[in-house]
Amino acid sequence: MELRQLEYFMAVCEELHFTKAAEKLNIAQPTLSQQIKSLEDYVGLPLFDRIGKTIALTEAGKILLSHCQRVFFELEQAKAAISDLNGLERGVLNVGSLFTCMNYLLSPAILTYKHLYPNIKLSVLGLRTDQMIEKLLGNKLDLGIGYLPTEHEDLVYVPLLIEKLALVVSCNHSLAQLEEVDLRVLQDISMILLPKSYYLRQLIEQYCKQLQITLQPLMQMTPLESLLQMVSENIGATILPTPYIDTLKNSQLVKIRLLKPTPEKEIGFIYRKNKFMCTATKSFIDQVKVASKRIQSEDIQVV
Repeated sequence: MELRQLEYFMAVCEELHFTKAAEKLNIAQPTLSQQIKSLEDYVGLPLFDRIGKTIALTEAGKILLSHCQRVFFELEQAKAAISDLNGLERGVLNVGSLFTCMNYLLSPAILTYKHLYPNIKLSVLGLRTDQMIEKLLGNKLDLGIGYLPTEHEDLVYVPLLIEKLALVVSCNHSLAQLEEVDLRVLQDISMILLPKSYYLRQLIEQYCKQLQITLQPLMQMTPLESLLQMVSENIGATILPTPYIDTLKNSQLVKIRLLKPTPEKEIGFIYRKNKFMCTATKSFIDQVKVASKRIQSEDIQVV
């Protein structure tokens, strides 16, 4: 079994298409197919079910994929450890973050970090927590900032802050003059929410379920910019994290505290278990912690 074959195997797993995987690897498809066949001969079982033009992982393929992810993770750890030992302040740091955190939490942290480590190629992606976990397990990310806790044996999570949610309405909305409202009011007003695939939406519905109320949103949409445009036009109200709303500084939007209860959720760092934390990664985490402590709002409690 060769490392190159495992790289080819991982590419096919990611694309689930031999032609696309070959293009990604910049090799001919027959070469790719031959290497996968050699790998299957080595393990003694088929790794893919080939049904017409579509393919799917077999049970043997799923087992090999899991171990491949660990192999390449360990290789990356070795590379990071050696670079750190040599005092090299170069390399790549890939971070995944909730979309809302990118504005109020990461922006100030990134400015300081890039000043300290100008040679580090920093990549920050806005992702849902489930997408973050998938990319962390697939070694596509070094660090995630998402909702906690995560229940996976290969992941570690470190609490950072507790994010409270608030009602957001247009300055022309009938509730715009109020500073706080009962959570039950949500069932009586038109709402515009994120799709159900977003954890933020799921969290809101969990709180509503506790109160035995059901939301019937007028509209579901992304991205956040478009959603907030609809709110500012007084089409409906929405619910978003308070620090994110404060960062917007939009005079057309009004933030109203939600009470009885106030929806909230813990946010923290997520990363692979046994991950080597190089100096550059530790520094990034430190800068994010500093930024979180600077957030002085009654709508957010820092851990």
